[in-house]
Amino acid sequence: MTTRVLLADDHVLVRRGVRMILDQQPDFEVVAEADDGHEAVQLVRDHEGDQPIDLAILDVAMPRMTGLQAAREISRRPAHPRLLMLSMHDNEQYFFESLKVGASGYVLKSVADRDLLDACRAAMRGESFLYPGAESALVRDYLERLRRGERLPRAVLTPREDEVVKLIAEGNSSRDIARLLTISVKTVDRHRENVLSKLGMRDRTELTRYAVRVGLIEP
Repeated sequence: MTTRVLLADDHVLVRRGVRMILDQQPDFEVVAEADDGHEAVQLVRDHEGDQPIDLAILDVAMPRMTGLQAAREISRRPAHPRLLMLSMHDNEQYFFESLKVGASGYVLKSVADRDLLDACRAAMRGESFLYPGAESALVRDYLERLRRGERLPRAVLTPREDEVVKLIAEGNSSRDIARLLTISVKTVDRHRENVLSKLGMRDRTELTRYAVRVGLIEP
């Protein structure tokens, strides 16, 4: 059977390169492409039915909604596709967050020509894919704790607070954020105050550094 694939990356050249790798294989068909996480979520919804997306390959850092945020939303859909994260960063934090949102693997763009197909096929078999270098004792311990069903630390911020932080770090005003998230300016300001309080931070600059560190935006 052919695996129907959604590609989401805000860089057209990256999408073109990934598509070229997949198009050479008889068992993969790229049926949709997205520029950001929000569009990726919508495309998954649009394809639900007789010909659903089987595998979503999502860039970790994208505008409007990151791949991590999109993966979290997609994983809540009924009969959701397998998820695979793509990133230019060999970043342990991104890797752990990818596991937490339900992704089957994490592929570095720099070695996508080597690892992508193995990662895609592992995902479709219901297996995890660990890129070379990720198999440290810390990663193995984390995966073992997941398998044992141990309770892991909750994220510091809620998904909505993550959205607000991302948009603040991208330079949006409270009015812009309210429009993009369809909430009131007062609610945006309340989220900002809650975030600053939780993180022990004072201003946009510190929030932006935090957003880069946890993968909400690229450096």
